[in-house]
Amino acid sequence: MKYAVLNLPYTGSPLDYRSDLSPSRLHPIHAWLGRRPVLAQHTAEEHAALERWATGRSIIVEIGVAEGVLAMALRRRMAADGTLYLIDPFHLSRIPIFNFTKLAAHRAVGSVPRGKTVWIQSFSFEASRSWNTPIDLLLIDGDHTEKGVRRDWEEWSPFVAPEGIVILHDARLFPGGWTTPDYGPVRLVDDLFRRQTIPGWRIAEEIHSLVIVKREK
Repeated sequence: MKYAVLNLPYTGSPLDYRSDLSPSRLHPIHAWLGRRPVLAQHTAEEHAALERWATGRSIIVEIGVAEGVLAMALRRRMAADGTLYLIDPFHLSRIPIFNFTKLAAHRAVGSVPRGKTVWIQSFSFEASRSWNTPIDLLLIDGDHTEKGVRRDWEEWSPFVAPEGIVILHDARLFPGGWTTPDYGPVRLVDDLFRRQTIPGWRIAEEIHSLVIVKREK
């Protein structure tokens, strides 16, 4: 399955994906029909980092799926018998049966024949109420308000197993990037990991907008 990642420096233009991508084909129906690749909201370097950190992990949870490119990276490298849980309400379509972002994501993730996927079509704060499984890798890329991303951290990080990791997307400033100091994930990381130290957690890596934090033993 073909996908397109963001180029740097980011200008805010739809053509930051690739020069031959017509703006008229940005609608997700064109991804579902195969007229364009599924579009990532991250860079090639971030994609490679996600694959590296997902390697061999058995229980992976992604909050916020979009067209499924991050999920493809995670599924490609997770344990062969692993499970990828994908949480997204897919609530922005006016006609649910024609939710082409959801349809494109299902097709994209389904193109990777490794492990299994479980789709949870709900908001992350709803899904957390019944969750009881230790997590090896948690990717937070849902509600980008400071309140929303903090809620995801507070409700989901306790499930992360020792030596497990949490990856926060759009969580740091970097040259040529799209994030600003007002981004919710940026504010959260600044508060939790730059102004103080959270016992049992440490920053393991930072690359472009990604901040990867690891839970100690």
